[in-house]
Order: sequence, then C-alpha cells, then structure tokens
Amino acid sequence: MIFGWLTDRRREKLLETPFPDAWIDILEDNVTAYTLLEEAEQQKLRDLTQVFIDEKHWEGCGGVELDDEMRVTIAGSACLLILGRDHDLMDEVESILVYPSAVMLPDQARGFFDSRPVVNEGGKAVLGVAHSHGGPVVLAWDSVLQGAKNARDGHNLVIHEIAHKIDFLDGSADGTPPLETAEERRAWARVCTEAFNDHVSGEEDLLRDYATTNEAEFFAVASEVFFEKPKQMRGELPELYGLLKSFYNLDLAARDTRPTRKQK
Repeated sequence: MIFGWLTDRRREKLLETPFPDAWIDILEDNVTAYTLLEEAEQQKLRDLTQVFIDEKHWEGCGGVELDDEMRVTIAGSACLLILGRDHDLMDEVESILVYPSAVMLPDQARGFFDSRPVVNEGGKAVLGVAHSHGGPVVLAWDSVLQGAKNARDGHNLVIHEIAHKIDFLDGSADGTPPLETAEERRAWARVCTEAFNDHVSGEEDLLRDYATTNEAEFFAVASEVFFEKPKQMRGELPELYGLLKSFYNLDLAARDTRPTRKQK
C-alpha cells in the first residue's frame, strides 16, 4: 500500500513537468494511432509515455546512441496497449535494449518469442525479442520506426513484443493474457481458436502467417492488427476485434475514418 502510494506520488510529481512540444511532434509523426485518439486520450497517452520513459531502463546497443525520437516512439507505441488500462499491465517490462537493425542471437532455450525471425546456422537474426521473468525487450530501431509510421502494413514491432510481455504476466506464454473470470477465459479460447483455424485453412488472410506459429504469436500478431488496422479487423474478424477491444478497453475502429483497403 505504501509502495503504491509512493509510486503514484512520484508519477504525479513527474507529470508536473510539461510534455515537450518536440515530443508531441514525434508522436504525431511516428505513432499513427495517436492521431485517431480524442484529445483526452492523447493527453493520457502523453502522460503514460512520460512515465514509461522515466521508469524503464534504456540501453543503446550495437552502436546506437539513444535519442528522444527513439524513446518517445517506442514508449508511445508501447503505451497504446495500456491506454484503456493502467500501468500494471507493464509490470513485466523493465528494460528496453535498442539495436540499429536485426541482431544475431545464439540459439536459446524456450522462454522467449521473437517477431518474424530469420533462422541461420548458429543462431537467429531477429528484429525483436521479449524475454520473460522481467528480462529485457530487444528491438531493432529501423523496424520499430517503419512499423510505427506505417499503419497500413499491420506490422508494429513494439506492439508485438509488448503483447508478449503482457502474455507473460499470468506466468505462461500461451496467447492468453491475464483475464479475470473463467467465462472470459472460455470466450478467449473459443474466439482465438476459431480465428486461428480459419487462418490456417485459408478462410481469413488479414493476419499474417506468422500468427500460426503458436498461440503466443497469434496474440501478438492479432494485437498488432488491432491497433494498426482496427476498422478492417472489426469488419473481417468481428469476434476477435470484440475480444481485444474488451481486453484493451479501447475501440479505435469507432473513430477511424481512414478508408479501408483490402489486404492483398
């Protein structure tokens, strides 16, 4: 109780510092979903971004010199996932390691998931990795920026890896985030299983094929599309959209006025 009060007080003190105008420009330029938000939601995202930047450990790797654009773009993208929730959903996220591009990792035991891996002898070239048990989130900056700026491709590396971190919160990376009731868990299993099978059978093509790697990757890829193509997901996968809308407590499709383009 005391720790929670101290955390809240420290965050309140932090937010007394105005959000820099240059940071707003970064959100507007690099985090496409920011422009879909109502004014109060934009303010909340700025607050969440400010706290995220302050509370997480940041490290540039492979010659990267971290700057405000990197921190704000990554934090703003990550905090979309808690815009309708609270900071507790980020409890697994402690440190962010940023590389310039894909990074070679040695073969490792299960316990982490990567996004769109390219398998090579002696290791993997990955764009992102989310380690469990408080381990770091590893991100390739070039892929972060490309995915954050382009909401038409349905790819967003930060959302993908943070979704894995949320998946870890209940102790297992099984594609089911923390849910409050058995009824919610049953509904989650039914809707995701049906969508998973429809994609495997070719009945659905909005999600990319990487979603069928396993349940954890399905949740991560579905989360990317939920935030990047909300109106299209609502039209093509209404039950899955409704499930994610309920979990993230956010309905971006309702205010997305962009014309929907059929995925090829």
